Amino acid sequence: MKIERLEIHHIVQPLVQPFRTSFGTESNRPCLLVAVYSDGLVGWGECPTSDSPCYSSETITTAWHVLTEFLAPQVVGQTVTTPAEMTAHFCHVRGHEMAKASLENALWDLLAQARGVPLSQLLGGQRERVEVGVSIGIQPTVAQLLARVEEFVTQGYQRVKLKIESGWEIEPLTAVRERYPTLKLMADANSAFTLADVALFKELDALNLLMIEQPLHYDDIFDHAKLQAQINTPICLDESIHSPNHARHAIEMKACRIINMKVARVGGLSNALTIHEMCLAAGMPMWCGGMLETGVGRATNIHLATLPNFTLPGDISATSRYYAEDIAEPPFYLNTADSTLTVPTKPGIGVEVQMARVQKVRERVIIIPKN
Repeated sequence: MKIERLEIHHIVQPLVQPFRTSFGTESNRPCLLVAVYSDGLVGWGECPTSDSPCYSSETITTAWHVLTEFLAPQVVGQTVTTPAEMTAHFCHVRGHEMAKASLENALWDLLAQARGVPLSQLLGGQRERVEVGVSIGIQPTVAQLLARVEEFVTQGYQRVKLKIESGWEIEPLTAVRERYPTLKLMADANSAFTLADVALFKELDALNLLMIEQPLHYDDIFDHAKLQAQINTPICLDESIHSPNHARHAIEMKACRIINMKVARVGGLSNALTIHEMCLAAGMPMWCGGMLETGVGRATNIHLATLPNFTLPGDISATSRYYAEDIAEPPFYLNTADSTLTVPTKPGIGVEVQMARVQKVRERVIIIPKN
């Protein structure tokens, strides 16, 4: 397939409710949508970074710059039969994994459509539904937290992840565990703690948590290995895993027992597949993390989560968890009986981007090459 042109759309959508983590609060969610055109088809990818370099060093501004100036020009006019052929053109650009992922994932969508198969089939997926949970941001009070948890449990979510920070850990987690003794419960620190907090994490062992996600520094593996050796609760690494090499280091150093796969964080589906195979061989379970994506990124995540080693509930969640009106149709609904989302069966990622909605929330757009 010859890549005829690309479009990059910078959009900002309001969240249903503000989402607070240890590094800030988001009320509106920006992202970049990448569209790749070829032979009457269009493939879509999403760059789910933020305005500020808090979760990642990448921002909307840096991703826009790297995509428009360095990555997209390498793709337009090229003939592609596999995504790996295109990603080879990106090797001279160091870092900027989210920018790379948005373009590569759009190519995967395009190729799946061209072959007339759902993306999950092209990736080697094995499920028609994927188990999911919900992520709950830091709340003003424990009472409000319990109300939020009850809301989502009532909706049918069977796994709940609580964001924590220093001073907001023992009390909220204990309160939720006491209210829901058998709930699949996990904590996400987003790098808010240090090895000096070992006693705190030992105390959390009593709460029977599914896992503690990224408790220490965002680029650390070594200290996580020290912490994991001292606590019973599995550590899950998120921000520390930027590439297959980071995953290999974490596995060999026993820095964690679980890996959260965010496809944008590792540079795209090709690297995600490599990490999946490494973890499968090592007997390390995985789950698919979310980054408040639109239906484009959400669909990509769902297809990825059909792979066999994604054995833990993901963060993908129903569309209505974050957006009153998303830019893609159809929306994703929670299957309340088993806390799952249904995998789209149409070719590609299986959702249709609604351009009228994109235009309503769009900040800017660029077409490459310019007409």
